[in-house]
Amino acid sequence: MKVILLKDVKPLGKKGELVNASDGYARNFLFPRKLAREANAQAMNEYKNAEDSKNYKIATQKAQANHYKEQIEGKTLEMKAKGSGDKLFGSVTAKDIAAQLKDKYQITVDKRKIVLPQDIKSFGNYTVEIKLYTGISAKVKVKVVEEE
Repeated sequence: MKVILLKDVKPLGKKGELVNASDGYARNFLFPRKLAREANAQAMNEYKNAEDSKNYKIATQKAQANHYKEQIEGKTLEMKAKGSGDKLFGSVTAKDIAAQLKDKYQITVDKRKIVLPQDIKSFGNYTVEIKLYTGISAKVKVKVVEEE
């Protein structure tokens, strides 16, 4: 019997999946515990609509990530920091870079998606990778200069 899972069921699958289950298992275990529902015409239609909606959302997020990548790929962010000699007082963090991206390009990026090659604790140029979506990332140059 084909059923649509309403919750994760360990031996069968995850929530929202269409799976085959034996008739007895479905009627005596899954249905009474509201873990699944029978895959009739109405349920299949809702399942198809949910899948289409999920695919559309993923496509939209990928398109937005590609747009952001085109917008910032290879650009240089100039960060001003206080320091003496070659050393900074403190460091430039992923949070600072995310704030600069928001100010300059109106792109909101989670600070955990910014990959720093090493801690930025001195003046100079650095290349930073920004993960925008699964498999889509952009490389940005960060130039740290002394604040007047």
